[in-house]
Amino acid sequence: MRVTVATRGSALALWQANHVAGLLRGLHEHLEVELVVIETVGDRVVDRPISSMGGQGIFIKEVQAAVIDGRADVAVHSAKDLPSDPALNPPELLIAAVPERADPRDVLVGRTLDALPTGATIATGSARRRVQLADLRNDLSFADLRGNIDTRLARASQFGAVVMAKAALDRLGYEDRAAQVLSPSEMLPQVGQGALALECRAGDDGADVVVRSLLTQLEHGPSREAVDAERAFLGMLGGGCDLPVGAYAEMRDDGALWLRAMLASGDGRMVLRDEAVARGDQSPTDLGHTLARHLLDEGGGRLLLEDLGLGDRS
Repeated sequence: MRVTVATRGSALALWQANHVAGLLRGLHEHLEVELVVIETVGDRVVDRPISSMGGQGIFIKEVQAAVIDGRADVAVHSAKDLPSDPALNPPELLIAAVPERADPRDVLVGRTLDALPTGATIATGSARRRVQLADLRNDLSFADLRGNIDTRLARASQFGAVVMAKAALDRLGYEDRAAQVLSPSEMLPQVGQGALALECRAGDDGADVVVRSLLTQLEHGPSREAVDAERAFLGMLGGGCDLPVGAYAEMRDDGALWLRAMLASGDGRMVLRDEAVARGDQSPTDLGHTLARHLLDEGGGRLLLEDLGLGDRS
């Protein structure tokens, strides 16, 4: 049997796709897995902020199209790149599996937070990272920085520090470049950060069912529950990459799912935080929706969204 896997062509995306290919080969000794490399809008345009190009979706649409039109059987995405609103994802596809999540935390490359001089400039294209760092150190300034992992590492010396995802550094063998790992209490990660999402066709013909069956064997339950809760939280807000929002779910020692979240104004002057723990048999999706509604209705989030011109959220 042969399975084709669609992926972006960056070093990190190829690592992720090859990792999934190895997991698939481990299921069946004679399974052939071939990569199909796809270039996306996000790969072609590197001199503009992600928010100016439509936010979430710019790294995945062409990869999804390759699966929909049959050029590939599976799409491997960074879960953080998938829109959290189901209406923005093609109905022809479904997330068949979320493998075990890597470390979701952010890191500083260059200097630790305490070692940065007053007024230091931190490079990041993420509004989420900017507002949380400014909340920790209001003297910091920020500069945009986009590009692949190697590009950003090469430019790190031009700034006080650069913010990156720990999972990306770990996967590419650059873990020693992290000057400081930021805990979730210091910086909540992006929704789905560190996790992979494996999409396939939702059809019921024989080939699609076989591929879907293979992928479900790669599912890691705790990782899926955490990602589902985070995505449900963001989906209820209706936000994307241009909205300063973070969420992180993890299993507590007692087995309950714990979700922490942050919502901020673009200028960072207002940073709202909230958390919730799943009760009884509450689903991860319901946990995410419950926390979002509480942050909107009780924590001041609805007024913040209205001020940002994002309208009412039910």
